[in-house]
Amino acid sequence: MTGKLTTHVLDLSIGKPASGVLVELWQVDSDNLFQFILTCRTNEDGRVNQPLLDGASMKIGIYELRFYVGDYFRNCGKQIGNPSFLDCVPIRFGISEPASPYHVPLLISPGGYSTYRGS
Repeated sequence: MTGKLTTHVLDLSIGKPASGVLVELWQVDSDNLFQFILTCRTNEDGRVNQPLLDGASMKIGIYELRFYVGDYFRNCGKQIGNPSFLDCVPIRFGISEPASPYHVPLLISPGGYSTYRGS
């Protein structure tokens, strides 16, 4: 089994995948400083087209995914307020076993979100 980091976003307010969500991946160093790794968007299935990390790029450490859900909801025409309650959802997590798969799904609605370690 090869380690990899993947994600997907589901819009619970419509019961469908959230396409077009801007996602950033950052690594957090021991001084709590952020190092940018990549940016991507979710596809029509709410997933990114390739792993965010895999192979040699999977390293032990602390990471943060940032999901720009405010822009997604505005682009879908949702009335979310100005400023919106949720704009950028950060999920900070650790990778302790780089040879294992890490899947970080995000379930969203204009008023809340949930996540878990998937498979």
